Amino acid sequence: MRPWSPIPIDDCGEPLVDLPAALWRLEPHPYQALGAPYGQLGSPFRLRQGVLQRLLQAQALLGRQRPGWRLAIFDAWRPVAVQQFMVEHAIASECQKRGTDPHLPSALRALVVAEVGRFWAPPSTDPAMPPPHSTGAAVDLTLAEASGQPLAMGGAIDAIGPVSEPDHHAEAAQLDPDSDAGIWHRRRQLLAKVMVGAGFSQHPNEWWHFSHGDQLWAWRTGSATALYGRDPEG
Repeated sequence: MRPWSPIPIDDCGEPLVDLPAALWRLEPHPYQALGAPYGQLGSPFRLRQGVLQRLLQAQALLGRQRPGWRLAIFDAWRPVAVQQFMVEHAIASECQKRGTDPHLPSALRALVVAEVGRFWAPPSTDPAMPPPHSTGAAVDLTLAEASGQPLAMGGAIDAIGPVSEPDHHAEAAQLDPDSDAGIWHRRRQLLAKVMVGAGFSQHPNEWWHFSHGDQLWAWRTGSATALYGRDPEG
Protein backbone atom coordinates (compact mmCIF):
# COMPACT_ATOMS: atom_id res chain seq x y z
CA MET A 1 0.00 0.00 0.00
CA ARG A 2 1.26 3.47 -0.92
CA PRO A 3 0.97 6.37 1.56
CA TRP A 4 -1.63 7.93 -0.72
CA SER A 5 -3.76 4.78 -1.07
CA PRO A 6 -6.17 5.60 1.83
CA ILE A 7 -7.18 8.94 0.29
CA PRO A 8 -10.83 8.76 -0.88
CA ILE A 9 -11.71 9.33 -4.52
CA ASP A 10 -14.59 11.50 -5.70
CA ASP A 11 -14.34 11.12 -9.46
CA CYS A 12 -15.42 14.24 -11.31
CA GLY A 13 -16.41 12.26 -14.39
CA GLU A 14 -14.20 13.98 -16.95
CA PRO A 15 -13.61 11.93 -20.11
CA LEU A 16 -10.33 10.70 -21.47
CA VAL A 17 -9.29 12.76 -24.50
CA ASP A 18 -6.54 12.31 -27.08
CA LEU A 19 -3.38 14.38 -26.83
CA PRO A 20 -3.41 17.09 -29.52
CA ALA A 21 -0.75 17.54 -32.17
CA ALA A 22 0.66 20.45 -30.14
CA LEU A 23 2.13 17.89 -27.71
CA TRP A 24 5.05 15.80 -28.95
CA ARG A 25 4.66 12.02 -28.60
CA LEU A 26 7.64 9.69 -28.36
CA GLU A 27 6.76 6.97 -30.83
CA PRO A 28 6.62 4.10 -31.33
CA HIS A 29 5.04 3.87 -27.91
CA PRO A 30 7.50 1.86 -25.77
CA TYR A 31 5.03 -0.47 -24.10
CA GLN A 32 3.04 -1.16 -27.25
CA ALA A 33 6.36 -2.05 -28.91
CA LEU A 34 6.95 -4.64 -26.16
CA GLY A 35 3.54 -6.21 -26.84
CA ALA A 36 1.64 -4.80 -23.86
CA PRO A 37 -2.04 -5.82 -24.05
CA TYR A 38 -3.80 -2.62 -25.03
CA GLY A 39 -6.01 -4.58 -27.44
CA GLN A 40 -9.14 -2.60 -28.22
CA LEU A 41 -8.77 -0.39 -25.16
CA GLY A 42 -7.42 2.51 -27.19
CA SER A 43 -4.42 4.78 -27.44
CA PRO A 44 -2.11 5.30 -24.45
CA PHE A 45 -1.73 8.92 -25.52
CA ARG A 46 -4.84 10.07 -23.69
CA LEU A 47 -5.51 11.95 -20.47
CA ARG A 48 -8.45 13.33 -18.54
CA GLN A 49 -9.64 16.58 -20.07
CA GLY A 50 -8.60 18.79 -17.16
CA VAL A 51 -5.19 17.11 -16.95
CA LEU A 52 -4.60 17.69 -20.65
CA GLN A 53 -5.41 21.38 -20.27
CA ARG A 54 -2.79 21.65 -17.52
CA LEU A 55 -0.26 19.83 -19.67
CA LEU A 56 -0.76 22.42 -22.39
CA GLN A 57 -0.20 25.11 -19.76
CA ALA A 58 3.07 23.41 -18.79
CA GLN A 59 4.13 23.39 -22.44
CA ALA A 60 3.46 27.13 -22.63
CA LEU A 61 5.46 27.73 -19.45
CA LEU A 62 8.37 25.77 -20.90
CA GLY A 63 8.22 27.81 -24.10
CA ARG A 64 8.62 30.99 -22.09
CA GLN A 65 11.55 29.54 -20.11
CA ARG A 66 13.35 27.89 -23.04
CA PRO A 67 12.04 28.95 -26.46
CA GLY A 68 12.18 26.06 -28.90
CA TRP A 69 12.13 23.32 -26.27
CA ARG A 70 9.09 21.12 -25.90
CA LEU A 71 7.62 18.51 -23.63
CA ALA A 72 7.98 15.00 -25.02
CA ILE A 73 5.29 12.54 -23.88
CA PHE A 74 6.56 9.04 -23.11
CA ASP A 75 3.36 7.54 -21.66
CA ALA A 76 -0.02 8.68 -20.39
CA TRP A 77 -3.13 6.52 -19.87
CA ARG A 78 -2.35 2.93 -18.93
CA PRO A 79 -4.95 0.19 -18.42
CA VAL A 80 -4.50 -2.10 -15.41
CA ALA A 81 -3.78 -5.04 -17.76
CA VAL A 82 -0.86 -3.08 -19.19
CA GLN A 83 0.30 -2.20 -15.67
CA GLN A 84 0.36 -5.92 -14.84
CA PHE A 85 2.30 -6.69 -18.02
CA MET A 86 4.87 -3.96 -17.37
CA VAL A 87 5.40 -4.87 -13.71
CA GLU A 88 6.15 -8.44 -14.76
CA HIS A 89 8.40 -7.20 -17.56
CA ALA A 90 10.33 -4.92 -15.19
CA ILE A 91 10.84 -7.74 -12.67
CA ALA A 92 11.99 -10.14 -15.39
CA SER A 93 14.37 -7.57 -16.88
CA GLU A 94 15.95 -6.70 -13.53
CA CYS A 95 16.28 -10.38 -12.60
CA GLN A 96 18.02 -11.06 -15.90
CA LYS A 97 20.46 -8.20 -15.28
CA ARG A 98 21.31 -9.68 -11.88
CA GLY A 99 21.53 -13.28 -13.01
CA THR A 100 18.56 -14.74 -11.18
CA ASP A 101 15.47 -16.59 -12.39
CA PRO A 102 12.38 -14.33 -12.19
CA HIS A 103 10.14 -17.38 -11.76
CA LEU A 104 11.93 -19.03 -8.83
CA PRO A 105 11.71 -17.71 -5.26
CA SER A 106 15.02 -16.40 -3.92
CA ALA A 107 16.34 -13.62 -1.74
CA LEU A 108 17.65 -11.79 -4.82
CA ARG A 109 14.32 -12.06 -6.61
CA ALA A 110 12.56 -10.70 -3.51
CA LEU A 111 14.97 -7.75 -3.50
CA VAL A 112 14.25 -7.08 -7.18
CA VAL A 113 10.50 -7.18 -6.57
CA ALA A 114 10.87 -4.67 -3.73
CA GLU A 115 13.00 -2.33 -5.83
CA VAL A 116 10.65 -2.53 -8.81
CA GLY A 117 7.80 -1.75 -6.42
CA ARG A 118 9.34 1.65 -5.64
CA PHE A 119 8.73 2.66 -9.24
CA TRP A 120 5.87 0.54 -10.56
CA ALA A 121 2.52 0.74 -8.76
CA PRO A 122 0.80 -2.57 -8.01
CA PRO A 123 -1.68 -3.49 -10.78
CA SER A 124 -4.59 -3.24 -8.37
CA THR A 125 -8.15 -3.78 -9.59
CA ASP A 126 -9.52 -2.36 -6.33
CA PRO A 127 -11.36 0.86 -7.32
CA ALA A 128 -10.19 2.44 -4.06
CA MET A 129 -6.50 1.96 -4.97
CA PRO A 130 -6.07 2.43 -8.73
CA PRO A 131 -2.60 2.64 -10.28
CA PRO A 132 -2.01 6.34 -11.06
CA HIS A 133 -1.79 5.93 -14.83
CA SER A 134 -5.05 3.97 -14.96
CA THR A 135 -6.90 7.09 -13.83
CA GLY A 136 -5.88 9.20 -16.83
CA ALA A 137 -4.36 11.70 -14.40
CA ALA A 138 -0.67 10.77 -14.70
CA VAL A 139 1.87 11.37 -17.44
CA ASP A 140 5.48 10.30 -17.98
CA LEU A 141 7.47 12.82 -19.99
CA THR A 142 10.79 14.46 -20.64
CA LEU A 143 12.25 17.51 -22.36
CA ALA A 144 13.08 17.66 -26.05
CA GLU A 145 14.69 20.01 -28.53
CA ALA A 146 12.59 21.73 -31.20
CA SER A 147 13.30 18.78 -33.53
CA GLY A 148 11.70 16.42 -31.01
CA GLN A 149 15.00 14.84 -30.01
CA PRO A 150 14.84 14.08 -26.27
CA LEU A 151 17.44 15.81 -24.13
CA ALA A 152 19.75 13.88 -21.82
CA MET A 153 18.35 13.91 -18.29
CA GLY A 154 20.97 11.82 -16.51
CA GLY A 155 18.92 8.64 -16.40
CA ALA A 156 16.42 6.80 -18.57
CA ILE A 157 12.70 6.86 -17.96
CA ASP A 158 11.70 3.68 -16.06
CA ALA A 159 15.25 3.04 -14.82
CA ILE A 160 15.17 1.09 -11.56
CA GLY A 161 17.42 2.65 -8.94
CA PRO A 162 18.49 5.89 -7.24
CA VAL A 163 19.40 7.51 -10.59
CA SER A 164 15.67 8.00 -11.17
CA GLU A 165 15.09 10.09 -8.05
CA PRO A 166 14.48 13.74 -9.01
CA ASP A 167 17.46 15.12 -7.03
CA HIS A 168 19.89 12.30 -7.73
CA HIS A 169 22.40 14.63 -9.43
CA ALA A 170 21.96 17.57 -7.03
CA GLU A 171 25.14 17.02 -5.00
CA ALA A 172 27.35 16.56 -8.06
CA ALA A 173 25.72 19.59 -9.66
CA GLN A 174 26.53 21.72 -6.64
CA LEU A 175 30.18 20.62 -6.72
CA ASP A 176 30.51 21.35 -10.44
CA PRO A 177 27.59 23.25 -12.05
CA ASP A 178 29.20 22.98 -15.50
CA SER A 179 29.47 19.19 -15.41
CA ASP A 180 27.09 16.79 -17.13
CA ALA A 181 25.47 16.23 -13.75
CA GLY A 182 24.94 19.99 -13.44
CA ILE A 183 23.21 20.09 -16.83
CA TRP A 184 21.04 17.07 -16.03
CA HIS A 185 20.01 18.46 -12.66
CA ARG A 186 19.01 21.83 -14.11
CA ARG A 187 16.96 20.10 -16.78
CA ARG A 188 15.18 17.98 -14.20
CA GLN A 189 14.53 21.11 -12.15
CA LEU A 190 13.14 22.91 -15.20
CA LEU A 191 10.80 20.02 -16.03
CA ALA A 192 9.54 19.96 -12.44
CA LYS A 193 9.17 23.76 -12.38
CA VAL A 194 6.92 23.96 -15.43
CA MET A 195 4.87 20.92 -14.43
CA VAL A 196 4.34 22.04 -10.83
CA GLY A 197 3.62 25.54 -12.14
CA ALA A 198 0.75 24.07 -14.14
CA GLY A 199 -0.69 22.27 -11.10
CA PHE A 200 0.98 18.86 -11.27
CA SER A 201 2.70 16.95 -8.48
CA GLN A 202 5.86 14.88 -9.00
CA HIS A 203 6.31 11.27 -7.97
CA PRO A 204 8.93 11.27 -5.17
CA ASN A 205 10.98 8.50 -6.82
CA GLU A 206 10.68 9.41 -10.51
CA TRP A 207 11.94 12.54 -12.26
CA TRP A 208 9.64 11.87 -15.24
CA HIS A 209 6.28 11.13 -13.53
CA PHE A 210 3.74 13.89 -12.82
CA SER A 211 0.04 13.82 -12.06
CA HIS A 212 -2.89 16.05 -11.30
CA GLY A 213 -6.04 14.96 -9.51
CA ASP A 214 -5.14 11.40 -8.54
CA GLN A 215 -4.43 10.07 -5.05
CA LEU A 216 -0.71 10.75 -5.30
CA TRP A 217 -1.45 14.38 -6.19
CA ALA A 218 -3.90 14.63 -3.29
CA TRP A 219 -1.29 13.23 -0.90
CA ARG A 220 1.39 15.66 -2.05
CA THR A 221 -0.89 18.71 -2.06
CA GLY A 222 -2.87 17.95 1.11
CA SER A 223 -6.17 17.62 -0.73
CA ALA A 224 -8.83 15.67 1.20
CA THR A 225 -9.99 13.76 -1.88
CA ALA A 226 -8.72 12.75 -5.30
CA LEU A 227 -10.55 13.99 -8.40
CA TYR A 228 -9.95 10.97 -10.62
CA GLY A 229 -10.37 7.26 -10.03
CA ARG A 230 -9.70 4.40 -12.39
CA ASP A 231 -11.15 5.17 -15.79
CA PRO A 232 -13.94 2.71 -16.73
CA GLU A 233 -12.07 1.89 -19.97
CA GLY A 234 -9.11 0.63 -17.94
